[in-house]
Amino acid sequence: MTLLRAANVQLTFGSRTVFEGLTLTIEEGERVGLVGVNGSGKSSLMKILAGVSRPDAGELQLRRGARVTYLPQEPEFPEGSTVASELSVAQGPLKEALTAHAELSRKLETTPAEAHEKLLEQLSALSDRIEQLGGWGTEHHAKTLLDRLGVKDWERPVAQLSGGLRKRVAIARALLTQPELLMLDEPTNHLDADTVDWLEEELDKLPGSLLLVTHDRYFLDGLVDRIVEIQPGEGVVSYPGNYEAYVEQKLVAQENAALAQHKRERWIAQEVAWLRRGPEARRTKSKARIDRARKLMAERGFERPKVAALQVLAAPRLGHTVIEAEGVNKSFGERRVLKNVDFRLQRGERVGIVGPNGAGKTTFLRVLLGELPPDDGKLVIGKNTKVAYYDQTRASLDPEQTVYEAASPGEDWVEIGDKKIALRDYLDDLLFPVPMQKQKVGALSGGERNRLLLARLFLEGANVLVLDEPTNDLDIVTLNVLEGLLLSFTGSVLLVTHDRYFLDKVATSIVAFEGEGRVVRYEGNYAMYRRLKDQAEATRAAEAAPTAPKKESPAPAPSEPAKPARKPGKLSYKEQRELDGMEAAIEAAETRKAELEAKLADPAVYSSASKVPEIQRELEAASSEVDRLYTRWQELQNLVSGS
Repeated sequence: MTLLRAANVQLTFGSRTVFEGLTLTIEEGERVGLVGVNGSGKSSLMKILAGVSRPDAGELQLRRGARVTYLPQEPEFPEGSTVASELSVAQGPLKEALTAHAELSRKLETTPAEAHEKLLEQLSALSDRIEQLGGWGTEHHAKTLLDRLGVKDWERPVAQLSGGLRKRVAIARALLTQPELLMLDEPTNHLDADTVDWLEEELDKLPGSLLLVTHDRYFLDGLVDRIVEIQPGEGVVSYPGNYEAYVEQKLVAQENAALAQHKRERWIAQEVAWLRRGPEARRTKSKARIDRARKLMAERGFERPKVAALQVLAAPRLGHTVIEAEGVNKSFGERRVLKNVDFRLQRGERVGIVGPNGAGKTTFLRVLLGELPPDDGKLVIGKNTKVAYYDQTRASLDPEQTVYEAASPGEDWVEIGDKKIALRDYLDDLLFPVPMQKQKVGALSGGERNRLLLARLFLEGANVLVLDEPTNDLDIVTLNVLEGLLLSFTGSVLLVTHDRYFLDKVATSIVAFEGEGRVVRYEGNYAMYRRLKDQAEATRAAEAAPTAPKKESPAPAPSEPAKPARKPGKLSYKEQRELDGMEAAIEAAETRKAELEAKLADPAVYSSASKVPEIQRELEAASSEVDRLYTRWQELQNLVSGS
């Protein structure tokens, strides 16, 4: 049954048409992911569907009695509200149902027996409604939600919370409403990876429909059963399945459209040649054919979607020492952020940094860059190390400057490789057309400001990129471009992000903040880090568990002596040779994986759809080989240490 339908919706801002003739239907129980490039109108469409704003044209139909909850990117709260009061607002429908149930129960006591049947039916319906809205223990559930989201103070005014904590309160409020349709605009922003995992599980349990805007591709893969893509200035295209299925279908559709466009261009060329022969030739042809040819030539043909052409200057050669820290400590008052941290960044490494919000990831970056002095410990930055630092607050962008002024202050040309490119053309390639280049930076969306800052940093000619939350607000297309850029970058990268998919693609190792200033390094990408961390936690749990008393077992027969346990640090000759060659084997496997990832990131490879599945299969095999080698390396290291 249809829950929500928008028909022939049109929205314009000044002379710019955001979408036109857009029609979208959401069915009961459906999970829909809404995707599109920055500026395509995803958030604007969400507001229209939620009834927050009105379109210029079109109609909206919502099933009678259906409740919609909408969570914008930047949630708003009434003045003077507290955490508790906001969650009470979310429980409003439940309180109404509980009150009605209590009144009906009292009425049942005074009603003649012959009228009980109808009242019992109403009570049963109300009981079902109460269960649907969270049941009888909703306050306990609300506190559990807040605790899991890292919001501890139940009575604290919302105005005193950070932006990230306000977003978490808004998520809890939205989850508690239990609506027929939940609409979430970038809910994973400001959430660490573990909390995103938890939120995915919570949303998966919701009984209603879901409309979701997010750049988190694993989130889309795990939750949605349909992807709807907004095409800028037009309508939407729907693809059944999750994000992975959407990518495959879109590649095939683009390949078919490109083939049809090639045939169209050949046919037009033939017709144009015939038309140029003059009246004598045209007299032999029908007027209908002439009209058809002219109409076809006037139509807009297929064009491959334009993507932001982010480019990075060649990295100057790094020295033997890049960035090294030894025994570093950092505290703020009683709070220990870094405790005896050792860290070494080597040439060509791409290190992902993960951990809960507030754990100290940004502090760690600032200490490594020398912006913040450690309390004690040793820090060395190589003499050839040149750093470009992306600050998650985008503080280096002046909101009063124009896009053109902010892109490359005081310069009208940029040099990339051996080419000198006009700044206006460079910006146009980054999806900032000339009229947009005259806009103030403050008028840009979050994703557009992000893209502008990245473009400016990549022109600094650095050999170490330090990126603090660069993936926030970027659309999926630009994320794919950024991944390819970092994979081909010959310098080193330090990267803070909660985007699990991005870390799996880019990171060669993970530095994890594990509480109380403890920082642990894991080799491999995010998936490998989770595997190694889970193994370590399972081992610690097994060691801490009380052991049951063992039953007496008979002594082994003399003919079968017990095999002595291997001494810690003792490897067989074959195992030692395997361990000696492991580093080279892992490096070779990772190089092969990186080459295949770079191929998939190259837009040119999609000119032939037949190549893509083959490269994807090779990449899966290469990824499996890297995982196998790291697992075996860990096994051998455990044998050496006796753990």
